[in-house]
Amino acid sequence: MTTVKVGSAGRFGSRYGVYIRKRVVQVEKKQQNLAPCPFCGFSKIKREAAGLFECRKCNAKFTGGAYETETLIGKAIKKMVLQKSFIADSAELLKAEEMKESSFSDIEKAVEQSMGEERISENKKKKKKDEAA
Repeated sequence: MTTVKVGSAGRFGSRYGVYIRKRVVQVEKKQQNLAPCPFCGFSKIKREAAGLFECRKCNAKFTGGAYETETLIGKAIKKMVLQKSFIADSAELLKAEEMKESSFSDIEKAVEQSMGEERISENKKKKKKDEAA
């Protein structure tokens, strides 16, 4: 009962609103696309559940997006790992974090020292005022 204009969302008739029906059509198109298996390259992957897929040829099970085998973020991370720039970047980030922590502790010590000196000078001023009064 699908029509050319509304596609697979024709089963809903006039219910739920146009925007929701259009989104359903988009999701179902993504869901029905044939994608290659990341292990054997064969294009017969079956969606078992939301985010779980199985190759019909090599029986490999893997995770992905809710409706598609690979999400945009997953593709980006995969590319970074393959280029090994991710490992170098993560090592640099760890070093930067360590430097931040050490610099924060140095700053905290300096602040504590200056606060201590200010308190001492404030106490001296109070004593002088009390003596003068």
